[in-house]
Amino acid sequence: MSVQENTKNLRKQVAPFEGSTTRESVWQIINTVGPFILLWFLAYQSLSISYWLALVPMIAAAGFLVRVFIIFHDCTHHSFFRNRKANRAVGTAMGVLTLFPFDQWGHEHSVHHATSGNLDKRGTGDIWTLTVDEYLAAPLKLRLAYRFYRNPIVMFGLGPIYVFALKNRFNRKDARKKERMNTYLTNVILVALITLFCMTIGWQSFLLIQGTIFMISGSTGIWLFYVQHTFEDSYFEEDKDWEYVKAAVEGSSFYKLPKLLQFLTGNIGFHHVHHLSPRVPNYKLEEAHNQTEPLKNVPTITLATSLKSLRFRLWDENAKNFVAFKDVKALAKKRISVQAKPEL
Repeated sequence: MSVQENTKNLRKQVAPFEGSTTRESVWQIINTVGPFILLWFLAYQSLSISYWLALVPMIAAAGFLVRVFIIFHDCTHHSFFRNRKANRAVGTAMGVLTLFPFDQWGHEHSVHHATSGNLDKRGTGDIWTLTVDEYLAAPLKLRLAYRFYRNPIVMFGLGPIYVFALKNRFNRKDARKKERMNTYLTNVILVALITLFCMTIGWQSFLLIQGTIFMISGSTGIWLFYVQHTFEDSYFEEDKDWEYVKAAVEGSSFYKLPKLLQFLTGNIGFHHVHHLSPRVPNYKLEEAHNQTEPLKNVPTITLATSLKSLRFRLWDENAKNFVAFKDVKALAKKRISVQAKPEL
């Protein structure tokens, strides 16, 4: 039975997997934060010998930092613990490690979930995406800016610096007091910790270790978010035709990863399940996928096939798929010929 035939019942079928298990959540914190701290220490010890030797534990630490982010991410959905205060406390702590203010990012991410794939509600917590028609009608300055933004070096190289280090240091204009105070608290703790590390191990060592870990984990995080919404036959509709369940299971991919990478990325590859029900904790996503038959038919990508997404730049509303910049000329000519064709 197809996903389309089950859209009305899918959320009910996934509902039994909602709700966290305190023991599993606590264990995940231990087996994530513990190795991250240990690897950070090993990187520092190795740095006195060689940066290249220290790079080994730094790469591993970056992997665990991605896993830390998944805990933070679940806390913002209040799915990691049943108690909202526990989610907030742990989420704020994990936010310090990942450079994300809990309330600010949680707000943007909730908007992303509520509008993912909605062409009329783009712009908050998502990847900047233009349709072919919008791109063709855009002035040169905007098209150049879009090409710059969509360049892999910019998106995965400069992107982490902007998103993690700059964008999230400031509150949005209409942020409530609670959100503003959480951002200020996160920034103050970060300044204090960075100052402490620089005074104890030296700013050079801290910058080399944390900077490397930050860039690797940040690029990985942006890649995961990008690839799980940017695949050829994704889902985008105008608001009048947009459906939440379809956006979840057709606009979010199943990123089938090797077990080690699946562990380090906190099962976020089961992104379709997460978008369908954000209240399912990350350690239950695979089980929900395996035991919900319709979800096995969702778009599936692998490490090899996911690389194709790098050429997807624009959404073609006519064909309902992503296209590359090189396809724009042909599509533009086709649109002109259709418009010029006389009506019968």
